Amino acid sequence: MDARCAKFAIGQVVRHRVYSFRGVIFDVDPEFAETEEYWLSIPSHIRPHKDQPFYHLLAENDQSSYVAYVSEQNLVPDDTGEPVGHPQTSLLFESFREGQYTLRPRISH
Repeated sequence: MDARCAKFAIGQVVRHRVYSFRGVIFDVDPEFAETEEYWLSIPSHIRPHKDQPFYHLLAENDQSSYVAYVSEQNLVPDDTGEPVGHPQTSLLFESFREGQYTLRPRISH
């Protein structure tokens, strides 16, 4: 199957469609790219299809901050306009304006 174009962009703030967390996207896989063990750890009744974009998020909920790996079908845009409180956002992003983060320039040698 051909990989689809990602619906969401790096730096965009999104929230989970079902669970109570939100986050900023810092990477996108065109389709599921984790291990089979990880795949099988997702409860079968909510396990999404592998052939869709999957997003790496700096995520937060009311209790903690963490990194999440979420299928496109389970994300919706976050309309709060608020930044994400994850402590690592400043390592990857240099600014937040109008609901969008801007990546830091890549340092290479």
